[in-house]
Amino acid sequence: MSAKKLTPMFEQYLGIKEEYPDALLFYRMGDFYELFFEDAEVAARELSIALTSRNPNDETRVPMCGVPHHAAKEYLGRLLEKGYKVAICDQIEDPKEAKGLVKRAVTRVLTPATVVDEDSLEAKDHNFLAALFWNPSRNRGGLGWLDYSTGDWSGFESSREPELWQWAQKIGPRELLVPEGHEVPSFVSQNFAQIVRLPGKGPFDRASAEERICKAQGVADLAVLDLAGKPELVKALGGLLFYCVQTQKHELEHLAPFKPLTLGKHLLLDEVTERNLELFRRLDGKTGPGTLLHVVDKTKTPMGGRLLRERMKHPWREAGPIEETLDAVSWLAQDDSLRTKVREALDSVFDLERCITRIFLGRATPKDFTALRSSIGRLPGVRELLDQAQQDGQLPRAAAAILANWDDLSDFHALLESALVDNPPPVITEGGLFRMGYRPELDELLNLAEHGESALDELLARERAETGLPKLKLGYNRVFGYYFELPRGQSDNAPERFVRRQTLANAERFTTDELKGLEEKLMNASEERKRHEYKLFLELRDQVAEARPRFLYMADVLAAVDYWQALAEAARVNNWSRPELTPGRELNITGGRHPVVETVQGAANFIPNDLAMDEDRKILLITGPNMAGKSTVLRQAALILILAQMGSFVPAAKAKLGLADRIFSRVGASDNLAQGQSTFMVEMTETARILRQAGKRSLIILDEIGRGTSTFDGLALAWSVVEELAARGGDGMRTLFATHYHELTSLEGAIPGVRNLNIAVKEWGGDIVFLRRLVPGPSDRSYGIEVAKLAGVPPRVVQRAKAILADLEERAKRGESHRGAFIKIETSPTTLPGLDRPEHRNEIPAEPPAFTDVAPERAEIFVQIAETLTDADLDSLSPIEALNMLHTLKKKLNSN
Repeated sequence: MSAKKLTPMFEQYLGIKEEYPDALLFYRMGDFYELFFEDAEVAARELSIALTSRNPNDETRVPMCGVPHHAAKEYLGRLLEKGYKVAICDQIEDPKEAKGLVKRAVTRVLTPATVVDEDSLEAKDHNFLAALFWNPSRNRGGLGWLDYSTGDWSGFESSREPELWQWAQKIGPRELLVPEGHEVPSFVSQNFAQIVRLPGKGPFDRASAEERICKAQGVADLAVLDLAGKPELVKALGGLLFYCVQTQKHELEHLAPFKPLTLGKHLLLDEVTERNLELFRRLDGKTGPGTLLHVVDKTKTPMGGRLLRERMKHPWREAGPIEETLDAVSWLAQDDSLRTKVREALDSVFDLERCITRIFLGRATPKDFTALRSSIGRLPGVRELLDQAQQDGQLPRAAAAILANWDDLSDFHALLESALVDNPPPVITEGGLFRMGYRPELDELLNLAEHGESALDELLARERAETGLPKLKLGYNRVFGYYFELPRGQSDNAPERFVRRQTLANAERFTTDELKGLEEKLMNASEERKRHEYKLFLELRDQVAEARPRFLYMADVLAAVDYWQALAEAARVNNWSRPELTPGRELNITGGRHPVVETVQGAANFIPNDLAMDEDRKILLITGPNMAGKSTVLRQAALILILAQMGSFVPAAKAKLGLADRIFSRVGASDNLAQGQSTFMVEMTETARILRQAGKRSLIILDEIGRGTSTFDGLALAWSVVEELAARGGDGMRTLFATHYHELTSLEGAIPGVRNLNIAVKEWGGDIVFLRRLVPGPSDRSYGIEVAKLAGVPPRVVQRAKAILADLEERAKRGESHRGAFIKIETSPTTLPGLDRPEHRNEIPAEPPAFTDVAPERAEIFVQIAETLTDADLDSLSPIEALNMLHTLKKKLNSN
């Protein structure tokens, strides 16, 4: 559309769009949000809605599409899920009072990480927005993250930039903010739906960032928030607040007090370990069954589910909070009846945290208030259960602390119960929200709107009684409205307050001040009711929003109770036991099981294993064939320790565990071809990170180091890694090392703390049976060929492999080179088709062999059979022809 032909509406639209070039502009026109030009084409494609045009028969044709205003939430959610930003452009003046074009402005910008609508959020997961700032001049940086839907935010500083990027991956934000010009590692950019670059000077300016943080938190000094002396973290947090204010168009008064992540208080699990141990996602990237979270998540509330994720991402490192949680879990695990009642009480609790946040932000619907009412209505029931346990002397310390500060929020439950109907409509401007009796002035409007005819009948009956005119009637027409009517013979008896409106042949019509007032109320009652209910709704919203701290406190309380009961339920369902925590570094597990594998296979099909690590057994070398269960043993040890440091019972008959500060896992084979990294390169990168970052109290899990290169290279690397781990910290680090290099088993006795274990197998009838038992000592064989047979490798390949293996082993015993073996083996009659060397093919006899050691008559038969077989083209024979040939040869042999 040329500049000369722009209408005032399009001038307004394009002016607003110019300010938000990276967002889809939802432009409010009447009851619809309209999109134009390229935005319309994108939205029509992504939402599968009709793409039309404005001025379709004109050269100024403009693509357009739209969605109804009342149904926009669903469409917005779909666009946000796909990673788009959406600028909401609303009318900011009443169209009835507007002179000319209605004024419009963007009231907020919706982004994937700043949504608050329930339909766009995962109930039991955080929705993080993160910002990363790195200062190369100080060689230091900060990472901050914020859940806008709850107000929770945190962050930390680091002198290692790779650590910041690792944590950015671990947090998994929907959007990651970085300064313009800052290089983002390719592995990060591939894993985030959206990376947003902000101008470096404004959003990440230190002075401005300090001002934003202090204003948002209502403090005068950053020291109150433990942010003094952390300029890089302050800048990252400043970028977060800048982005939120720019998109949401309001100050961030709903943020919770900032809680810096203190790495020293938590067991650290990097994103590689999370992935390898399949804590939240399987190795194929899918969630649900096959993950530890799926096994443990017995929570009933969204707040409890989010707390469980948080604890699994950041287990404790200190024994105090772990033991306190274990006491609470044990209390609920031992009383099935109490735990069942707690679960039932929590079953109807909605997302208190996000509901009250939406109310505080002014984005709540009536559904949020009814969810709030239902949720706080369950509080007295939960408190009574805790009261009873306290009276019985069974309440653990953590639960007693909660009970001491319990808040039933009974005043707000009574308020919401008296105010709102059971099932209010979804729209707050159409009335029907409030109960009769909530406000007298509203009751009158409700009566008029819903019982207007009754009010007229009451007025007529009262006038008949007061005037003594039984023939007085009440009527209505579009010209005069409501009126009283009397026959001509009685019209002279009308009282003075009756004002004559119309004279008919047989009757007179009157009105009164009261009838006029009632008529006016009836005519305006519906609209007045809507306006008044909307006003009352805003008042109620403000009243509830003021008590947000009380609601958030009880949301945290219910989350803690839900967390305890979920772990207790998992313990009872799966027959787990309470671990014993020690200040040492031992890892003694009796009857340990892999929680996920056991859940999938069933407890009856899983073989438990014992594992002992102490000062004399720091590095355990585990050998055995593939599929025997080495990786399962490795993973289950790590998972048991993670569960224990979450305050959970563990899948073992008994567990005595020394707490870890970090767990490292190098398990499985994977590549990253997009970044030019082979399987071996990824393996070595992960190994390097472990060797550089592991500490004395770490637990290290290594699976098949060095297998991606030549045998001797791989063996040398694996050997040197074992030596390094054994020497680290003076007396070695706790390590579980699974390997196929049997040569490493000779390190037991040569290096202090190294011990051999193997997964037992049994040979039976030429096959192997996996016993799944971890036993002392090295494995005697790898059983690779037997595993290949189990996998379905063709029999002739298996037999050929056995022959090659036997020859190689024999040559190794004699000290001969393996190179000469292949000429002999490859020219044998058992050589697979196409594998014999061309230069040796003529060594196979061209003529049928002579049979000199049998009777002449039988030798002749053998020669004939040999000739027949030599001349036969076996590749062209059909199965029936081959069978007939075999039958003929057998018959010829038997006839002599």
